[in-house]
Amino acid sequence: MNLSSLATLDSNLLSTPRCRAFKAHFRTHVSHSRNIVVCSFNPQAASSLSVVESAAQKSSRIDSLSQVSGVLGCQWGDEGKGKLVDILAQHFDIVARCQGGANAGHTIYNAEGKKFALHLVPSGILNEETMCVIGNGVVIHLPGFFKEIDGLKSNGVSCDGRILVSDRAHLLFDFHQEVDGLREAELAKSFIGTTRRGIGPCYSSKVIRNGIRVGDLRHMDTFPQKLDVLLSDAASRFRDFKYSPEMLKEEVEKYKRFAERLEPFIVDSVHVMNEAISEKKKILVEGGQATMLDIDFGTYPFVTSSSPSAGGICTGLGIAPRVLGDLIGVVKAYTTRVGSGPFPTEILGQGGDLLRFAGQEFGTTTGRPRRCGWIDIVALKYCCQINGFSSLNLTKLDVLSDLPEIQLGVTYKLVDGTPIKSFPSDLRLLEQLKVEYEVMPGWNTDISSIRNYSDLPKAAREYVERIEELVGIPVHYIGVGPGRDALIFK
Repeated sequence: MNLSSLATLDSNLLSTPRCRAFKAHFRTHVSHSRNIVVCSFNPQAASSLSVVESAAQKSSRIDSLSQVSGVLGCQWGDEGKGKLVDILAQHFDIVARCQGGANAGHTIYNAEGKKFALHLVPSGILNEETMCVIGNGVVIHLPGFFKEIDGLKSNGVSCDGRILVSDRAHLLFDFHQEVDGLREAELAKSFIGTTRRGIGPCYSSKVIRNGIRVGDLRHMDTFPQKLDVLLSDAASRFRDFKYSPEMLKEEVEKYKRFAERLEPFIVDSVHVMNEAISEKKKILVEGGQATMLDIDFGTYPFVTSSSPSAGGICTGLGIAPRVLGDLIGVVKAYTTRVGSGPFPTEILGQGGDLLRFAGQEFGTTTGRPRRCGWIDIVALKYCCQINGFSSLNLTKLDVLSDLPEIQLGVTYKLVDGTPIKSFPSDLRLLEQLKVEYEVMPGWNTDISSIRNYSDLPKAAREYVERIEELVGIPVHYIGVGPGRDALIFK
């Protein structure tokens, strides 16, 4: 929605060094020089004390996490889950994916600052002692999976014996991706805005019970018949999908090679996970996408095809609800969304563009520009209710540093002013409702080098604490930059 108050905000934003640079050359990274006030105490001693405090807080937070913990998204995805998983993975034996597929795009950085974009491989892979599990709830595109592994290996990341793939996970074929595009074209103006990675069509095959699972690769005598059923079904549904016996033959030969290469990775993941639990190993579950894209709880039909909320952990890994402990919700300091669908706090026009370039909000998986808006407290509270988060990770707080004021969407109201008590399922209502905002002052200073919560500007702390107050859940982790170390433990 267009906000009249953005006129002043836009002009102020345009005067900042960062935003002038973004408008001139979007890929330029601007470093700000800031005035430093030196107090009358020993700065080296103060710095050392701050580092010690930060390390102690980090150790306390991580050590207190449950044996089986999870990291889930609170918005429409792209919140920065991968970074937290990568950091926490150093203290866990297993990192597991439970749902989704290569539509996930998790950007992480190693200790040297090298960037990695992961789609199927869990974000714990950069930690050499961590085992990575791709659970039964994931749909796996083998060409993409092997490409990802080869890319990791070429960058010095060992994958041998460190990635396990569930024999119950469903295979996503190239034709699923083609069908995804055909389906979007059919929908025309009401298209979903998918990543076109074939996720929905693959889950459709699973649900109508003609899907092919990883374990089926061990039975190549029946594999051709199963694949023929899938391809024939697609050809009967979409006239532009061209299927021939030659296509089937080529696919079968390709998957014979894939089957041989994949065999060392294949396990009974249900047994592996439950045995690890009984052996008291620490397990971290990495969610893909987010609750507002959940097939049941999201802005349906503008959602993903799996369950990225807490319930998806149990069904996607085959573990009991009683073993689940701490769940951490990851939420940006503002809100973004890719693709179509309702977005109540969206900022249209120049204000949204400036926030997009300041936060470099372009999809890891597709490169598409993300729609940007203010943080939506109503949606956040809804996500917290569904998932029962024990704490939150507020990411990209540094992106807001140049804003003279920051808004929080705190209440939804009908056009007649009647408050709406929760996040509605009715898309028409979502398009018509009015958002009531709270306005807080910005802090107008670079916070990317701060590692101790007490060192944040007062306005930044007040923003964090207001979010805590509104949703009733503590913020234990605060992202102030893309690097591994750019995280405050509160």
